[in-house]
Amino acid sequence: MSFPETYHSDFIESQYQQWKQDPGSVAKDWQFFFKGFDLAFSSGFAPGMADTEGDPFFLASVEQLIFGYRCLGHMLSCMDPLQACPMDHPLLSLERFGLAPADFEKHVPETSFSGGGGNLKEILEHLKETYCRSIGVEYMHIQDPEERRWLQDRMEPIQNRPQVKTAEKMIILERLYQTALFEAYLNKKYMGVTRFSLEGGDVVIPLLDTLVRQVTENGCREVILGMAHRGRLNVQTHILGKSYEEIFREFESCYDPGQLMGSGDVKYHNGYLADIQTAAGKDVRMFLVNNPSHLEAVDPVAEGVARARQDLPNMDSDSVVPILIHGDAAFAGQGVVAETLNMSQLKGYKTGGTVHIIINNQIGYTTLPEDARSTRYSTDVAKMLMVPIFHVHGENPEAAVYISKLAADYRHRFGKDVVIDVICYRRYGHNEGDEPYFTQPLMYDRIKERPSLRVLYGEKLLEEKVVDETHLDSLEKDIFDNLEKAYADVHGTDCLFPESPYFEEWDHIKATYTFEGVKTGLSKKRLIGTARKLNSVPDGFSLNSKLKRLLGKRLSAVESGKGIDWASAETLAFAALLMEGFSIRLSGQDVGRGTFSQRHSVLFDAKSGESYIPLNHLDSKQSTFMVYNSLLAEFGVLGFEYGYSITQPKTLVIWEAQFGDFVNNAQGIIDLFIASGQSKWQRLSGLTLLLPHGWEGLGPEHSSARLERFLQLCAEDNMQVCNLTTPAQYFHLLRRQIKEAYRKPLVLMTPKSLLRHPMAVSTRDDLVSDRFQPVLNDPEPDTGAKEIIFCSGKIYYQLLQRRNELT
Repeated sequence: MSFPETYHSDFIESQYQQWKQDPGSVAKDWQFFFKGFDLAFSSGFAPGMADTEGDPFFLASVEQLIFGYRCLGHMLSCMDPLQACPMDHPLLSLERFGLAPADFEKHVPETSFSGGGGNLKEILEHLKETYCRSIGVEYMHIQDPEERRWLQDRMEPIQNRPQVKTAEKMIILERLYQTALFEAYLNKKYMGVTRFSLEGGDVVIPLLDTLVRQVTENGCREVILGMAHRGRLNVQTHILGKSYEEIFREFESCYDPGQLMGSGDVKYHNGYLADIQTAAGKDVRMFLVNNPSHLEAVDPVAEGVARARQDLPNMDSDSVVPILIHGDAAFAGQGVVAETLNMSQLKGYKTGGTVHIIINNQIGYTTLPEDARSTRYSTDVAKMLMVPIFHVHGENPEAAVYISKLAADYRHRFGKDVVIDVICYRRYGHNEGDEPYFTQPLMYDRIKERPSLRVLYGEKLLEEKVVDETHLDSLEKDIFDNLEKAYADVHGTDCLFPESPYFEEWDHIKATYTFEGVKTGLSKKRLIGTARKLNSVPDGFSLNSKLKRLLGKRLSAVESGKGIDWASAETLAFAALLMEGFSIRLSGQDVGRGTFSQRHSVLFDAKSGESYIPLNHLDSKQSTFMVYNSLLAEFGVLGFEYGYSITQPKTLVIWEAQFGDFVNNAQGIIDLFIASGQSKWQRLSGLTLLLPHGWEGLGPEHSSARLERFLQLCAEDNMQVCNLTTPAQYFHLLRRQIKEAYRKPLVLMTPKSLLRHPMAVSTRDDLVSDRFQPVLNDPEPDTGAKEIIFCSGKIYYQLLQRRNELT
């Protein structure tokens, strides 16, 4: 591989022409390449004609070598604590670049490499130091030359080996001791109890600790953390500050059964909210999102939480930073990872960049990487975002800490995701009761020989005379004494069921459903005034003629008091809520227009293409209507909206399926979060699902929404499932959903053919009436009825039509 061979000839030609007109307009590596190229031909050089340090072909070869190490140096990196370091790679041999050891002493006057000049031997050594030691970097797939140069300017001058101050070494040492001794203590006191130990991946704690410190230096006030079970207890206590006593209570199960709320969940699924202070003295709030056993399902939920916090007044993407911690097998294997990555730069879902940390213990339960993915790295899926990927040796904590700072700064500078792949191992089996020797005997022979990272790093600092044995003994004793005291305070005692601390926006929101119902009707005057604002456009706005007639029809229905259809009722409900101070977030595939061309919440100028949203032009003091056509996905998008809904109780969060049947692609989110989140974690949600429902001759995948599945999930007032019959009921229910004192998920079977059915309309008086009615009486007089039929939705109109025919 040579530098130009990696690009298409048309691209090289375009870059060359651009360089000739303005050398500074192309990246530095291209500048040096074209400079040597032009010099060769203008000086009459040809390959083999000269053997001096000024030979432009030699200089071009050196540039190719630099480019090669930037691209592929990670293949020679020493990143795996269980394997010997690679010594060479055919794609990085000198011969590949037209160079040889005989060229080592040649002076290289100027290159694109920021790590210093010298002769070829020195440059090669600097390249290896930068790209082939404990850190492997993949970043040359990034197309933006500014991003590549930014990374080069930070990595190459220090050769990816910054000077670590003594104070920082002491913090790393303390974190490693806390991490290891905590796990050892749990193993001793609760032997065989599942906790999903972090041992083997201990470096994640100082890495995460430094990452939080660095993002706060960059202006972050809140960190939203999503992760699976591995190391979760360690993260809770040593990053979020959860006390040892709280952890031990969860192992002891010392709660009074009468105090239990809901079903509860296992200790390594629980979330935690804490206000902490970093080692640098900065205050930051951290929220560890509750997660289920299903790996990576929490990813979009955490992103939704982060976006909701960013959308609060005086907050933005610098104020709130999402961090996701993954496993290597799950990151490569779970489709929701790709969905979540795909959201990262979409206007309705972006969060200013997520820092991804992979706890790469090189195994998934008992499955090895060669059986778990078709790519070299588990992180290769993230390359689609053109973001840097840092692979770091799991037993080099100083390298891991350095990379965490670089990742935080990259995210702050460019507002994009960044990936840190920590190559480590798993000290035990999948859990503490698992026997790994059954399936990976050779791997676990090597693991058995590895001392704890706290021991390795302690020995390193002893050699450097940073600490002495007395300090290490004292550090270990202090941590052990704290653990012993906490255990003694908890063991054998009764304890209160812990309250689940949460964002203060939820302080006055209730969890108990009530049948009383809040008033949701509007006055005649207000309905007409609102309708006039909704169904008009600014002067000079060229509205499509069909839409102009549609808006006129909607306004006429409200003014006349009859013929209000579903879309009109929905828009009127939205408008009223916005003017009452409630925000609305509506997302899903094609929701702006509506799959059935019924909504038209976003209007487009027929001449300019400019958009106009009437719902955002009602009143100067109104709240915001957010409408986003989503990516073509269900699982990730619904997870995101759930995360948003558990964060902002005063925003009506709505997800609409394109067709109701497609919701089954998001069944995991429904089962794991929406239906059970309150029972497991005391997390309330007012998320609303709009699921088109009903046989309309479009086949079995465009008809059902599987109403029966949602009914089976109902228990203990966990959610509301409705199939409405009139537009007015829809109007009142949408308003009730956010105006009530409680929050419960709402699943709505929404109509298709009824959207334009001449009988499926409401009067203005129906919207004026005070509230939603769980049951509607037949408006016809009861004259000799022999049967009462309970029905809803489309069925009512079919029965009504048949009755009219018979009478």
